[in-house]
Amino acid sequence: MGKMKSIGIIANVKKELTKGVVEEIIGWAGQNGFDFFICEELISLVGHREKSLPRVELGKESHLLVSLGGDGTMLASARAVGEHQTPILGINLGGVGFLTEINCNDIQNTLGKLKQGDYFIEKRMVLETEVEGAGKLDQYALNDVVLDKGEVARLFLSHLYLQDEFICSYSADGLIVSTPTGSTAYCLAAGGPIINPRMNAIIVSPICPHTLASRPIVFSENETLKVVVELSSRHAVLTIDGQVAFNLKSGSSVSIRKAKHPVNLVKFRDRSFYDILRTKLHWGARPKTGE
Repeated sequence: MGKMKSIGIIANVKKELTKGVVEEIIGWAGQNGFDFFICEELISLVGHREKSLPRVELGKESHLLVSLGGDGTMLASARAVGEHQTPILGINLGGVGFLTEINCNDIQNTLGKLKQGDYFIEKRMVLETEVEGAGKLDQYALNDVVLDKGEVARLFLSHLYLQDEFICSYSADGLIVSTPTGSTAYCLAAGGPIINPRMNAIIVSPICPHTLASRPIVFSENETLKVVVELSSRHAVLTIDGQVAFNLKSGSSVSIRKAKHPVNLVKFRDRSFYDILRTKLHWGARPKTGE
């Protein structure tokens, strides 16, 4: 990435710390010769209407995007950046924050590293989705694409194909098609594998399958998957990153593949993926014994 000159800020306005942290970043930008832009939702908190932009414009006008909140805000920021590939720095304002690994108490140190160029860019693969008859959805999934039964308390069948080759059918509550980044999200809760996010692969995990023979499958990044849903009543729901939903009718065919562009995340060399697994998900921790 070339020299950073402007910072865009996206934030969860419902977080208690948001106002103070945004003002701290804006103050730092002014003191260090950086321009800044804020998402429109922040006007009521910090003013600066003249520096506000719609979320979809922030990635185009900024050299770096700061995402303040939790992982949900980070996922929304990734979709807002879209094909611009603007690097995103996630700062956690509470909660586990697996994607937003920087703590809000460490902002000055983090901003100092940005100014000095003491960081690197980690490319994360994203998924694009196309529904037969509706065309490509203008939404990209950094974590996962989920097909499920919605609010209906019935199972539905989903038939999985690799291109035109039939792989298997699932009788389950739903199906999760995940990136390696999403392997530590819903995919993990459904019994899927943990995959280093620097890898490129597509993971398919059934949700509560009604068979003991059904297990997650990992496919190559270059494959195109097709899922055909079969419903007995009403509709199914296709959800992108748990935030954007579309209804599907019985017989709907959904193609899912690696997008042409990645999402670029700002990372620092003092924390590895496995360190974050241990500290935030307590991965590999020994069970506690009674005193």
